[in-house]
Amino acid sequence: MTTRPTAPRLADLVDYQSSAVVSKTLIEKKTGTVTLFAFDKGQGLSEHTAPFDAMVYVLDGAVEITISGKPVIARQGEMIIMPAHEPHALKGIERFKMMLTMIRS
Repeated sequence: MTTRPTAPRLADLVDYQSSAVVSKTLIEKKTGTVTLFAFDKGQGLSEHTAPFDAMVYVLDGAVEITISGKPVIARQGEMIIMPAHEPHALKGIERFKMMLTMIRS
């Protein structure tokens, strides 16, 4: 008997923790990564830059993402691209989960 592959909901693969940021890497290759994050309300990532473009897809909740000083609110089902070499920061305006996809090229 063979086991059939499952198709889990991405948001179910990472859990919230009080006053914390939780991450789970799904794919890690030389060419890029796919990582899930769960941020409690008020948690975030301080301003930084990355040498590669990154795409954030919001799985649950809402986040304020600031790119080069310009804030935007992204909610469940929405996405934003953070361009390479541009300073960016994230802050949970409520608790939120996201999938971060970074392509290294």
